[in-house]
Amino acid sequence: MNQDYIIPNEWSIIEEGFDDSRVKSSESLFSIGNGAMGQRANFEEKYTGQTFQGSYIAGVYYPDKTRVGWWKNGYPEYFAKVLNAPNWIGINVFINSVELDLNTCKEIKNFRRELNMQEGWLARSFTATLPNDITIEVKTKRFLSIDIDEVGAIEYTVTPISSDATITYQPYLDSGIHNEDTNWDDQFWNTLNVVSENNQAFIEAHTMKTNFHTCTFMQSEFYINSEKQNIAPETNATETSVSFKYEALVKANQSFSIHKFGGYVVDTNHDKNQLVTAAKNTLKLATDLGFVALLAQQKEAWAAIWEMADITIDGDVKAQQGIRFNIMQLNHTYLGKDARLNIGPKGFTGEKYGGSTYWDTEAYCLPFYMATKNQEVAKSLLTYRYNQLDKAIENAEKNLGFKNGAALYPMVTMNGEECHNEWEITFEEIHRNGAIAFAIFNYHRYTNDYSYIPEMGLEVLIGIARFWHQRVNFSEDKQKYVMLGVTGPNEYENNVNNNWYTNYIAKWCINYALENIEIIQKEYTEDYERILAKTKFTAAELADWKKVADNMYFPYSEKHGVYLQQDGFLDKELITVANLDQTQRPINQKWSWDRILRSPYIKQADTLQGFYFFEDQFTQEELERHFDFYEPFTVHESSLSPCVHSIQAAKLGRMEQAYTFYLRTSRLDLDDYNKEVEEGLHITSMAGTWMSIVEGFGGMRVTNGMLSFTPQIPEQWDAYSFKINFRNQILKIKVSKNGTEFELEGNNELDLLVNNTKITVKPNSLVTV
Repeated sequence: MNQDYIIPNEWSIIEEGFDDSRVKSSESLFSIGNGAMGQRANFEEKYTGQTFQGSYIAGVYYPDKTRVGWWKNGYPEYFAKVLNAPNWIGINVFINSVELDLNTCKEIKNFRRELNMQEGWLARSFTATLPNDITIEVKTKRFLSIDIDEVGAIEYTVTPISSDATITYQPYLDSGIHNEDTNWDDQFWNTLNVVSENNQAFIEAHTMKTNFHTCTFMQSEFYINSEKQNIAPETNATETSVSFKYEALVKANQSFSIHKFGGYVVDTNHDKNQLVTAAKNTLKLATDLGFVALLAQQKEAWAAIWEMADITIDGDVKAQQGIRFNIMQLNHTYLGKDARLNIGPKGFTGEKYGGSTYWDTEAYCLPFYMATKNQEVAKSLLTYRYNQLDKAIENAEKNLGFKNGAALYPMVTMNGEECHNEWEITFEEIHRNGAIAFAIFNYHRYTNDYSYIPEMGLEVLIGIARFWHQRVNFSEDKQKYVMLGVTGPNEYENNVNNNWYTNYIAKWCINYALENIEIIQKEYTEDYERILAKTKFTAAELADWKKVADNMYFPYSEKHGVYLQQDGFLDKELITVANLDQTQRPINQKWSWDRILRSPYIKQADTLQGFYFFEDQFTQEELERHFDFYEPFTVHESSLSPCVHSIQAAKLGRMEQAYTFYLRTSRLDLDDYNKEVEEGLHITSMAGTWMSIVEGFGGMRVTNGMLSFTPQIPEQWDAYSFKINFRNQILKIKVSKNGTEFELEGNNELDLLVNNTKITVKPNSLVTV
């Protein structure tokens, strides 16, 4: 059974009733972020029950020495841990000297938590009876500012119900925190300085090894029934924490509120010797505005995000809630403001996986950011990879012995170095190189901006082509080039030979690099000469690449009429998922790794991932044959799997199946399909949810430079709509049972293909098909 406690609502994630067994799951689901930092939805007040405390700063990490395989030559020395940062949200609350703790209260009533997606805030309310029999009502609201992205704000209100009470607030900062995910229980943070003055407090700390310097800060204001109070604090400081104590006698049914402002400044943006000064400047900006005005700004900022990124669904509240949740969490994680950052698979919601950059960015996230932001944001994601090309070359040389500028991009990275700690993934799941090359192609195809390729992209493509050329070997037996010892996207097979997807994308990468070398030689002479001087490729080398691409081996079954996922796939006991004992699901939590590897079960789209990327190179009939062969063996235990299958089911006209896959990808976390949501959300797969609607149901493609649509609508929906930014023109598409409407914002008319028929949409006019 999937979890089912999130109340369906078009614009909010809502939980009603307090259940201590779901606290950790809710901490993930109600997480907030602003691209620069984020946090799990931990309670502000003390909670002694089961909890996973987590606040995170974008780009700040710790190289945790790997636990396995460091003795193997070429093994990554560390695993980059997403770091739990010093805690600024904490507010201890006492009623007549008894501490508020939902784990020890006599009674909790009317508990409600809401993540308002439209306006970008998190709220909680409840009535509690404490062990001293005093009953209070509590209301909280907090958000991380989009506009001033170093600051967050909390409004915390206590109203005594049963009698007058002395209420004590103790806001604090704490750098004595630890990671939930750690290999050796290392100390990740070193606290340098704890400072307090007036109502302000600051903790300067730096990360061990990586030496990121941060300053965590806070300042508070107080109100009784909206009237501002001046309360002198009592200060308490330790080596790693600082707190202020504020007390007031509050009459029954009066409200006593604290407005707490806090956050982080980091030496990636400020002089490390001036962090307290920078923090004071940030606090002044926030407190001059105050909580109410800062919240009003937040609502405006989110309105602007939704204006472009929203997808509306009429007639299906759960589907609507799912897509908006996905879009919100993507914007929590990455807003495209800082080209040094990337999109981690857990975002700011947990610590599992580590690293901030996977192939997920290029394969799944780039289309979302191209279409809902602008091409500069997408170009920043590609530039990020160019800036780490030297590290990719070093990675191939140091760990695989490759020469001549061959580049292997890392499976997991923070700074360009490989930091994934499983050999079969780190040095066998090499298909990620292909996703990076495909993203360059996809960016050019969508934006028509070729500039990235001569400026940066061709060097990346050359490094990747050199890698593939050196990674294959010639099989005398087959008289073809083969690729041995790899792991495809299906991580439930390791160290296999001739994974079809890997071989296919390698061939494609080489041909794409050769094609662009030819274009740049003819049309961008200066860039060509610069790249030639830098990379020193020769005509003989290019001929060797072409020989590999033209003679690549692809395993194929005549019996089944399909390309084989890898050489030995048909040697497995081919029992479909439908005939698998459901008590054994998910197999990654029930079976040994050895049993999984010998099974036919596919974690995520593998051969079908190739059919998704390169659909123009295969017929509809070939797609259908491969889909019907592989999907029955697919357990979809990767968050990246349902979206690809939803798109392909829609392409095959199987809308019921496409809809089922869509619900699974859009509500993967809300309904906790994989029974692991308490560890954090699946951020990168959320971009796949967006693709399920736009590319799946909407059928959006770019065909010969033109936008193309083959719109369909699930039976469960009355209508749906989305916007895309295509080449700096905003196109709105609304699909209903009666037809499809196209509306264009911009200055120039736009030609589209709709169901293979050309139409022209003029600016600010509506065309219905």
